[in-house]
This record gives sequence, C-alpha cells and structure tokens, in this order.
Amino acid sequence: MRVKLLTSQWIKRFRELPDLEKEAVTSPLERVKLAVSDTFCFETSSLLFSTQARQTRKHLQPNPVLLNSSRHNPNISRKKKFSQPWQLRTNWENTENKKRRRAIKYMGYFSGFNTKFLVFRLFISCFLLIIFTSFVSAATPKLHQDEVRALKEIGKKLGKKDWDFSKDPCSGDGNWSIPVTRKGFESSVTCDCSFQSNTTCHVISIALKSQNLSGSVPPEFSKLHHLQNLDLSRNYLNGTIPLTWASMNLTDLSFMGNQLSGPFPKALSSITTLSNLSLEGNHFSGALPTDIGNLVKLQKLVLSSNSFSGELPKELSELANLTDMRISDNKFTGKIPDFIQRWTQIEKLHIQGCSLEGPIPDSISNLKSLSDLRISDLKGKGFPFPTLSMESMKTLMLRSCLISGEIPLYIGKAQKLKTLDISFNNLSGKIPSNFVDLAKADFIYLTGNKLSGPIPLWILSRNKNVDISYNNFSPQARSPFECSSGGSVNLVESYSSSADKINGVHSCLKQNFPCSAPSSQYKYFLHINCGGEDVILDNKTKFEADLEPRGASTFYSRQNWAFSSTGIFMDNDLDADTYITTNTSALKNVSAPLSNLYRTARIAPISLTYYGLCLGNGNYTVSLHFAEIVFTSDRSFNSLGKRIFDVYIQGKLVLKDFNIEAEADGAEKPIIKNFTAAVTSHTLKIHFYWAGKGTTGIPLRGVYGPLISAISVEPNFKPPKVNGKKKNVALVLEIGGGALILCLIVLCILWRKGCLGGKISADNEFKGLDLQIALFTLRQIKAATKNFDPAYKLGEGGFGPVYKGFLPDGTVVAVKQLSAKSRQGNHEFITEIGMISASQHPNLVKLYGCCVEGNQLSLIYEYMENNSLSHALFGRDATARLNLEWPTRWNICLGIAKGLCYLHEESSLKIVHRDIKTSNVLLDKDLNAKISDFGLAKFNEDGNTHISTRIAGTIGYMAPEYAMRGYLTSKADVYSFGVVALEVVSGKSNTNYRPIEEFVYLLDWAYVLQERGNLLELVDPALGSEYSSEQAMILLNVALLCTNAAPTLRPKMSQVVSMLEGRTNVQELLSDPGFSTINPKLKTIRNHFWQNPSQTISMSTEGPHTDASSISNIDKVEDSVKLDD
Repeated sequence: MRVKLLTSQWIKRFRELPDLEKEAVTSPLERVKLAVSDTFCFETSSLLFSTQARQTRKHLQPNPVLLNSSRHNPNISRKKKFSQPWQLRTNWENTENKKRRRAIKYMGYFSGFNTKFLVFRLFISCFLLIIFTSFVSAATPKLHQDEVRALKEIGKKLGKKDWDFSKDPCSGDGNWSIPVTRKGFESSVTCDCSFQSNTTCHVISIALKSQNLSGSVPPEFSKLHHLQNLDLSRNYLNGTIPLTWASMNLTDLSFMGNQLSGPFPKALSSITTLSNLSLEGNHFSGALPTDIGNLVKLQKLVLSSNSFSGELPKELSELANLTDMRISDNKFTGKIPDFIQRWTQIEKLHIQGCSLEGPIPDSISNLKSLSDLRISDLKGKGFPFPTLSMESMKTLMLRSCLISGEIPLYIGKAQKLKTLDISFNNLSGKIPSNFVDLAKADFIYLTGNKLSGPIPLWILSRNKNVDISYNNFSPQARSPFECSSGGSVNLVESYSSSADKINGVHSCLKQNFPCSAPSSQYKYFLHINCGGEDVILDNKTKFEADLEPRGASTFYSRQNWAFSSTGIFMDNDLDADTYITTNTSALKNVSAPLSNLYRTARIAPISLTYYGLCLGNGNYTVSLHFAEIVFTSDRSFNSLGKRIFDVYIQGKLVLKDFNIEAEADGAEKPIIKNFTAAVTSHTLKIHFYWAGKGTTGIPLRGVYGPLISAISVEPNFKPPKVNGKKKNVALVLEIGGGALILCLIVLCILWRKGCLGGKISADNEFKGLDLQIALFTLRQIKAATKNFDPAYKLGEGGFGPVYKGFLPDGTVVAVKQLSAKSRQGNHEFITEIGMISASQHPNLVKLYGCCVEGNQLSLIYEYMENNSLSHALFGRDATARLNLEWPTRWNICLGIAKGLCYLHEESSLKIVHRDIKTSNVLLDKDLNAKISDFGLAKFNEDGNTHISTRIAGTIGYMAPEYAMRGYLTSKADVYSFGVVALEVVSGKSNTNYRPIEEFVYLLDWAYVLQERGNLLELVDPALGSEYSSEQAMILLNVALLCTNAAPTLRPKMSQVVSMLEGRTNVQELLSDPGFSTINPKLKTIRNHFWQNPSQTISMSTEGPHTDASSISNIDKVEDSVKLDD
C-alpha cells in the first residue's frame, strides 16, 4: 500500500512540475534512461550485497517523524513532505549533472523501504524504465540524420536559404511548411514518423513550387529513400535529371516550368513506381525512348511544350492505366497512332500543335471515358469527321484538323458537353438541328468553316457564347441583317457572297467586309492603341482607344475599324477571362510618350482579326507594334513563358510561329514589324491566330495566344486632297516639259555611266528584290556605332571588323564591315544579300539589313550575347570561358546540324558555307547555336568567284578533297561539322591538342581511341560524370562518320539530324580513315602548319579564328615539300 501511495504521489508531483523542470527529467531521452538505470542499478546492488543493505536499511527508510507529522499536519506543504525521502540523499549532492539528480530525486521515493520489499522495488524500477522510454520516445520522433544531411545538400544547391536546420525538418516549424501566400506557391516537407516504433521519421513528400530555385537538379534527392511525391514546378532549374535517380521509388514527379534540357531522362524510365509525371514547359528534345513503356503504372503523363521529335513509340501503348495524356507543342512526326485505343481509361487527351498528321483514327471511339479531348492543327490533306464516344465528353476541341463533310448528329446528343470547338476546318452543310439540345454548352465555336443554310434561331435567342463567323450562311426573312456589338454571338462575315445582292444586309455580315461609303469618305490612315486609351504621338498622330473588354465571341466596330475575337482561355488560373492585359513595369529603351502604346495589349486565346474599313485602294505600310508584357526578362520562372502565333495580312501568311520575346531579344522590349499590303476592295484584314504552340502553364495555367499592342497603317502613296484646288496640269506640263525631258536625258546618261550608285541605286535594287530587311544609311550606321568607336569593336572577323551598335529603338545589333578590297558592284552585292536574307532559320544568325554607300559595304546582324562557340570553349581568359553543361553541348551540336541541314537541303537557295568552325558558330543569350557568315565566302575573293581560284576555309576544319583539290560539295561542310562536334564534346581545339607527338590533330587521336574502343576518353574531363555516356557515344560516332576521308561515305546533314534526334540509328563507320594510311600529301601539309604556327592564327590558345587567307600559301607548301608517291 505504501508503494502504491508513494507511486501515485510521485506521478502527481511530476505532473505539477513546471515545463522547464519536466524537461530536466524527460529531455533528452538518454538522460531519463540513464537516471532510471541508476535507480535500477542501486536496487540490484542492494540484492547482491545484502549485508551492506542491512547496514544501511535504517538510512534508506523514510523519516517516520516527517511522514507522520505530514499526515496529521495539513499546514506542511506537499513539497516539504517529500523534501527528504531517504537519508542517503546527500550522497548525490556532489553529482555534476543536476538534471540527472532531479530525476533521481523523484525516482528515489521507490527505494526507501526495508529489504523485504527490495525485489518488488526492482520490478517497479524495470516497469518504469519501459514506461518512460515509450513516453519520451513517442513525444520526440526525429528525422533520420542521413536525410537531414541530404536536405542540407539539396537546400545548398537549390539556394533554398529559408530552411532552418536548427529545427527538425519533420517538426513543421522553421519554415519547413510555409502557408500558401499566392496562387501556385507551395513550400512544404512532409514526413512519415511511424518508423521504428514511432521514433524515426522519413521524408515522403517535398513541394517547392513557384520559388525561382535555380541551378541543376541535385542528385541528393535519391538519398531520400522513402520520398514518394516531389513537385519542383515553376522554378529555374537547368540541366537534366541525374542518373542516380533511377533508384528512387517516386509515385508523383513534376518539373513543369523549368529549363531542363537534353533527351528524355534515362533515369525516369527506371522509376517504374511512377503514377504521375509532368515534364511540361522545359527544353527536352529528341525521340521518346522505347523503354518509356516500362512505366506501366503511369496514370498521368504530361510532355507538352518541349521539343520532342520523331514518331510516337509503339511502347506507349503499354501504358494502359493512363487517364491523362498531354503531348501538345512538340515536334513529333508521323500520324496519330492507332494504338491510342488501348488507353481505355483515358479521360483527358491533348494533342495540339505538335506537328502530327491526320486523320484522327476511328478507334478513338473505343475511349468511352474521354471527357476532355483537344486535337488541333494537324497536317495532311483532309479527313472525315472521326467517330467519337460522347457519353462523358465535356470539352471537345477538333480545331484546324482539316476535317471535311457535315457535322455528325451524335455531337448534338452530348448532354454533358460544355465547350465545343470545331473551328477552322472545311465543314459544310447545315448546323444539326439537335444542337438546340446542347443545354449545358456555354461556348460553341463553328468559326472558319463552309457551313451553309439559314442561321438557326436558337443561336440568336440563347444567352450563350456562339461564334459562327467566316461561314457561308444564307440570309432568310427571319435572319439577322446586322452585326450586334453588344451580344455574345459573333456573326462577322458569316453570310455567303449571295448576300451582296440583298438590300439591308450590313456589310459586316458579308464576305470580305465591303465598304458602302462614297469615295469622298475613304480613309488613308489608321492608328489603333490595342487595349488602351487614346495616345497622341509627336503632337500629330492619334492612336485611337480600344477598350472593349469582351472577346469570347465578340465583334466590335468603330467608324473606320473593327475587330473580331474568338475563344476562351481554357484552364485559366485567373478568376475571370480578360482580353486586355496591362504592363506593370516600364519598358526598356523606350521614350515616355512611345511607352504609352505598350502599357496595354489586346490578347486572344484562338483568333483575333482587326479590320481597316473603307480605306482608299492602294499599297499601304502596315506596322504591327508588339511587346511581351506578360512574361518577364528576369531569371525567374515568369521569364520562361513562350508565346507563339501566326500573323496573316490580307489572307497571306506573313509571320509563322512568331515569338515576340525572341524577336525583340527579351520581354518588356518593343518591336515593330512592317509589311506592305495591297488594299483592293477598301478593306484591310489583319488576322492573328494561335496554332496550339507555346506554353500553357507559365506563369499561370492558361492559353497564351496572340498579343498585339498597337497597329499603324499608312499609305505608300500621296492621298488625294478632298475639296482641294485643281491644278492646271496642262499648264504645268507646258512650262516644265522641256526641263523635265532634259533632266531625264541627263539622268539616263549618268545612270548608264554608273554615276548614280550609292544609296539611290541601292534603294532601287532593294525594291526590285522585295526583301524583308532594312537598308541603312552610312549616317545611321555611324550613329549606331558612335562613328565606329574602337570601344564598340567586338573583334576582327574573316571579312573585316565587327562593331556593336544601338539602333534608335534600342535594338542591339552587330555591324560587320566587309573588306573594301571586294570589287563587287553594288548590284552584285545586293543580289547576294538578297539571297542571304531569304535564308532564315532559328540556327542561323539573322540579318537585319545592310548599308551600301560607295565603297562602304556593311551587314547588320542580330547581336549574340555569348560571343562565339570558340570563345566559350577556348577563350584566352579562362574566367571568360563558359561552363557548358552536357545538355547545352548536345543542343549546340544539334543546332549546328539543323542550321547546316537548312542551308544544304531546305533553303530555296542551296548554300555551302565553306568555313564551318567554332568561331563561326555564335551563341545567343540562351546558348542556342547560330551559324554566322553563311553565303559570304566569295565577298573576300578579290573579285573572283570561281571556287578554283581561292579556297575559303580554315586548316583543321577543311575536308581533304577541298583543301588539296578545291573540290567543293556540301560534304565539305559535313566534314567541318564533325570536327566541331569533336571539339564540343572534348572541350579541346582540334589544332592545339597533341596528346602524343605523333598526332597533329585531335581528330587523329579520336580515330586511335575509336580503334581501341575507348572513345569516351575524349569527353571533356570538366564534365566529370554529369553527362550522358549514351549521347556522348552517339555524337562521337556521328562526328567520326562526318570526318570520313571519302566524301561519298559521309552522311548528309539531314541524316546527321535524324541520327542525333534518335529517328535513325547511327550508321556504321564503313572505312578506316585513320591517319596511319591517310594521303601523305595532306599529312605533310598538316605537319607543315603545325611546325609553322606563325602562318595561321588558328594555332593560338584561343582556338581557331583563321579566315580564308589562312591557307593562301597552301600551293607553296605543296611545292616546297617533297612527297613520296
């Protein structure tokens, strides 16, 4: 009874202790265990040494006086009752650990009885040891230290500075779980603490969304062995996913909205536990691997907005559990595969703007669970309407799919349908009568078809958004005879040409929007501030306000202009659709008055058409003002958005896949695109169309379709004066006729003698060529370069000096002065530039314009922020060299290959570059490779243009047949590409790397390693292990194929691109062009240039920068060296 009493008293006393004293007793776990263990040892020693126990029994018993007095005297406090429970307490006073002494103090109440209870007390001590261990352990579970260390490394590499490691990551404190402060943001670490009897925690989920984390993906994530969910969406991560991730057991993984690049990560194909995978909005490229079929548990796969290519592998059919599949905005080839019928559980399927061909397979009707189907912008020649299962369909989009025929009746039976978009096809016939039963459909888009018959009355009476514009309906007695600007039905140009014969039909309903105003009311100028207020520039030009907020199915008209807007922003994260966007920050390099044009812009999710009404017929300059004001130009995920759309003027495609940010060299920068348009029926039509390309998840989920800031239209002729005084033309001719004829005779003589060159003749030449580049005056070039200030000089190219320049609108350009020794006339020069300007490709440096005045021949190119590939790899200053990661190197080589493929095979003018080398490959701000100086080789040939008179090239990059015999084909460029690819992989210059004295070039060593089977030894040691050995082998083998001594055995550049993208296998090296058996003449030439480096700049440590003159003495070398046959 006494034991029970003292036990209950002790427990009650313990509960009354302050928190600080409880911590002294119970924290940490080891202290309590030690204190209880001391008591246990004390009891055990009493049993073993009974003699000592008997001697000290009287000291171990509680003080009877104190106990008795406390029982009968209520004035004695409880604290006092137990102040001295046994006499040997003083032996503990000298203990250094006071916290342990306090624990012993309260445990000591069980050791003050006589010997006969000693065994029982021992049992009680053991029992308390177990109870306390369980109690303390359950109260403080901790994250495993290995995972704490992994999180520290992850936080360090990602720049996650707000993680507080003084707190346990599983505690929920210390910013380990931050409340959501904005849409899309999340920062949390979730643990499972049920391991090892609730004493150990493991991280099972990490969400770091919308935090602008940068750097490469940390391999240390693979050390979190229990991690199941990882969401790193909307950050600024680059590189690729490490191979070490292959051992992870993830179920959910999202990298949406980052900068990851390279092929589909090999590690992911090994994580067979994945259920949800999103790589949307990155820069992945190449073909999808066949082992993607290993991910049989996948339910959600989102690959949209990348650069994946090739055909969809049949192994995708193994993913039978898919419910959500999105592959929009990629570069796939081939047809929509029939194996999609095996995705029987699919609910969401998006195939928009990804370059696939039709038709849509009829087997798609087997997908009974489909509720969201979006297919758009297919390639092909026309297809019938596919058979679909509409049981669960809520969103159906088959836009611009080349579908012909009538709309099937089963569409009108879809009771759950909310959005229907079958616009921009070739559909004909009437609108099905059962469409009236689409009660839940909020948006119906039948735009841009050939539908006929009367317009159903239900369309006009329902309060829904319906767009039937651009069709061939017939006006009837009860049909509308005017366009409503306030309703939700868009009828613009919805009637056939027969409506022209019916009186009272408004012109907006008719094809091509004809003008019915008299000629005296024609307009010749048009200025619109799209989405903004009235703006007056230079106190004379007024841009009219355009403030109409609607746009889902809208026609809006002013006196001499109008617009038609079609589409909704599907999946929009914003609270409501808005068709006018506003810039919140100042634009760069723009004056205050002009910036008012770019503060707002009109946007559209699908289609936007502006009309210039009742314009006088003639040629006009149409100026389209753009500025990307939704995305940013900083290093955040907001800068990763990509807006791509097409522009048509008068039905002619003038801009394909137009990207404002790329054209303006950054967001928040204005750019003006000028076009010449002919107005023949008094109406100008400017159409902007979104073809399903670009991102749809950055910075928020939504559609980023066309955007236009302002429109300016001005005549290329002098408008007639209204009510002006008539001139006496006969009198004018009579007075000035003689002088005019005399002037014409003199001008003809001067022109025949070539005295009227320079700017005027250049202008005429350009007008004849109809070029899309500008002709700059020498004064403009001098102003841009500060009169060719040496501080603006970027370097000395093969054709003359290159300067940095700034145009008046803030555009940064590179001005290349061609050598004055060129004896070509202005006509030939402009003809050549005309051919170059026609060659436009993402991997070619863009030509903005030229200057032709006297002997001044200059080319104005886009400015490349990261200089040349040679500078990045071999720059003299090591600190200036760029740290090129493997995915970047891969993309650079692929970009060069694509650029050469375009020059050789795709351009209307087939061009052989003749001098491909690292210094002629430039890098933009995103390290995309662009080939420079293409088409310019003959400008440096002293008036001679035949290939045999002079060889343009650089030793170390030239093909043998070209260097020795002047034999030039496109295979010479292929050889040069192979050398450049070796340099990119190895990080070494072909002409400067000699691992062994016998080898003159890096290429020599590559063939030796290839024979030994050690080709990967060439990979740049600076990459460490952070590269794809599979890709490296592909690139190295392709490079060796390209450098084959026999030109006929080298692949075409289109074949090179196909091999790099994984569409075809790498060809086998058919012959051994090793330099042990190479033509001794070429070998002697190489050795000569190695032994006489002063004859060529390419031997410098900065890498090859040799121009065509570098080998001008090649014939002398051949003559001076005796060669054995």
